Formats: sequence, C-alpha cells, structure tokens
Amino acid sequence: MIFACTGCGKCCTGSPGYVFVTIEEIGKMAEKLSLSIEVFSRLYVRLINGKYALKELLPHYDCVFYKNRKCTVYDVRPEQCKTYPFWPRHLENEAAWENVKKECEGIEPKSRLPLLQDWVK
Repeated sequence: MIFACTGCGKCCTGSPGYVFVTIEEIGKMAEKLSLSIEVFSRLYVRLINGKYALKELLPHYDCVFYKNRKCTVYDVRPEQCKTYPFWPRHLENEAAWENVKKECEGIEPKSRLPLLQDWVK
C-alpha cells in the first residue's frame, strides 16, 4: 500500500494555507451542521482571490473543522482534503514526492514516484 491515513492531522494544522471549497462542498458541510449556506459561509468561509476557502484558527493555523485531533466534517470534507497527499505539485517529480513524504506519515516510506504515478492512473 502506498498510502494509509493515520489521522495524525498534520495536513489540518501547523502552517498557513488554503482549503479551497466549491459551492457544492459548502452546501454539504452546511447541511451536515444543520446550518443555512449563508450562516455557514459567514462562520466558516473566507474569500481569497475570488475563491472560497475555509477559515483557519490561530495561532497554529488549524482548519476551522479540526477539533480534538479529528475532522468534524470528515464524511463531507472538501475534495482538496480527500485527495491529499496526491496533489499535482506533489507528483511533479521525485523531489516533490520525497518532500511530502516527510510531512505525511501515512505515505509508505519506500514508495517512489514512478510507481505512484502508475498507481494513480
């Protein structure tokens, strides 16, 4: 196996970044929390360069939905979260893959990019 999430939460906290969300994803998360899209957006969403993104909580830049070391909207989490660590920038070359392996403990240490590219297909 190349990847098995350990639930460590390192991808949910620790450094500033953006979790971009679509209107459809906002709707699903709002429904899960029994909120209107308007209230959900006011509480949890910000606009970054014309795109919607989830807010972060300082001082550790935790995702607004990362509580008690778990995602409170996990079953309806955004696609960006579902696809981590298999983002295009991590798959560009072996060095990029090696760097993300240092961040994500769920990645098999012996995995190599050429094998991964075949697996992703």
